[in-house]
Amino acid sequence: MPLHESKKATLADWEALGEDVRAELIDGEIYNMAGPSAAHQRILSFLHIEIGTYLRGKTCEVFTAPFDVYLQHEDEDTPNIVQPDLMVICDRDKITKKGCIGAPTWIIEIVSPSTSRRDYLTKLNLYAEYGVKEYWIVNPDREAVTVYQLDNDLLPAAYTFRDTIKVYTLADLSIDFTQLDLE
Repeated sequence: MPLHESKKATLADWEALGEDVRAELIDGEIYNMAGPSAAHQRILSFLHIEIGTYLRGKTCEVFTAPFDVYLQHEDEDTPNIVQPDLMVICDRDKITKKGCIGAPTWIIEIVSPSTSRRDYLTKLNLYAEYGVKEYWIVNPDREAVTVYQLDNDLLPAAYTFRDTIKVYTLADLSIDFTQLDLE
């Protein structure tokens, strides 16, 4: 739920929250980020290790939240600032001290009850608009993964935690979700 209902929030409003507050700025609304569950953290750790191991010695780099991603068109006054759970950035020129300026190549969001609508709708549209190529939504409660190839017109692909999923943007990487231990 947005923290500011009446007016569009600005970059200054978001910055005034301070570095200790985890929040996102999307379409002029500030969203406070809830603390992650144990399942969320286990999934994040699993994916970070799998992807990080694969990327060792390669051009792309993997980051986890909190790491700010700034998405903004030239004609927009206020950027969208998100903190995806995990992202792969293949254009190192986008990486700055303050975060990623522009769209990462691949973003993964791990759904929680408080972020479900934002992850499945708001962020899906945001990431498609600003040029993210691949977007995964991992749902721990349903043990499901939805994969979007945002740079083409394919329908999303649905998987479970019993599947091995091929990564579209990293051609020879597959993630075997049967190796994920949520216990």
